[in-house]
Amino acid sequence: MNLLLTGCFKYSKEQMVALRSLGYSIYFMQQEKEELPLPASKIDATVCNSLFLTHNIYKFTNLKFIQLTSAGFDRVPVDIIKVRGVELYNARGVYATPMAEWVMFRVLEYYKQGWFFKQEQETGRWTKHRGLREVAGNKVAVVGAGNVGQEVAKRFQTFGAETTGFDIHENETPYFNHMAMIETLKERVDEFDVVVVTAPLLPSTKGLISREVLNAMKQNAVLINIARGGLIDEQAICDVLTERNDLFAALDVFEQEPLAEVSTLWKLENVAISPHNSFVSDGNNVRMFNVMYNNLKSFIEKRL
Repeated sequence: MNLLLTGCFKYSKEQMVALRSLGYSIYFMQQEKEELPLPASKIDATVCNSLFLTHNIYKFTNLKFIQLTSAGFDRVPVDIIKVRGVELYNARGVYATPMAEWVMFRVLEYYKQGWFFKQEQETGRWTKHRGLREVAGNKVAVVGAGNVGQEVAKRFQTFGAETTGFDIHENETPYFNHMAMIETLKERVDEFDVVVVTAPLLPSTKGLISREVLNAMKQNAVLINIARGGLIDEQAICDVLTERNDLFAALDVFEQEPLAEVSTLWKLENVAISPHNSFVSDGNNVRMFNVMYNNLKSFIEKRL
């Protein structure tokens, strides 16, 4: 059975040996835009990220298994994959820990004025700051109560905050004090000190954080997006954050990446920008390999 691997994941020699031991014939391509190392029609399984943005999935006539190294499904033709009966897996749980830690880092950095103290240190000034804030007692909205959202809520609860998850259901969910329907966010956003976006990018969630939502946010609130840039109306957030200095946004994802050099967001003092980096961690490799190995093992065993 032919398995195509790409450079979206860095394999160790030991990991490659482990995959071969499952019974796969392995082919590798570093860049997913490159020419395939074998005809598409001969590929049975693949571990990839954005392979099908540049390669026509209809040419993969024998494909039965796709393992993504991303948590999102927005870079693959999900409808076609379902119709063809291809098994599709994402990196569920792999990046939840570093992303949740990143959220806490950004909130604490802002609440405890990390930028200010770094600047004072660089100039050798002994200056106290009397405007530090606490997470304890805050109300936190997490938009998307899936795996990442739960890890975010878990950490906020540990700090003594009250958490509300906004999703497509109101079922009791771990680490959330309350659950609410996602369509109610607009009318309730003014209740929350922190709003964290972890939801998937779907037609129904595109532009979810609209100009209206941004304008309705609570005074001195914090907005963090670690999901996909398309969830926020980017022009609206440029305008609103320019007008409302009380708001603070930590943005790790954008509609177009890299973020254009001419974007207003770069210059706003109430914005922290990072280059889609919140998922990075020294623990990801082991978690991701365990996910792909177990899924590939189960897939080939069903066909032996």
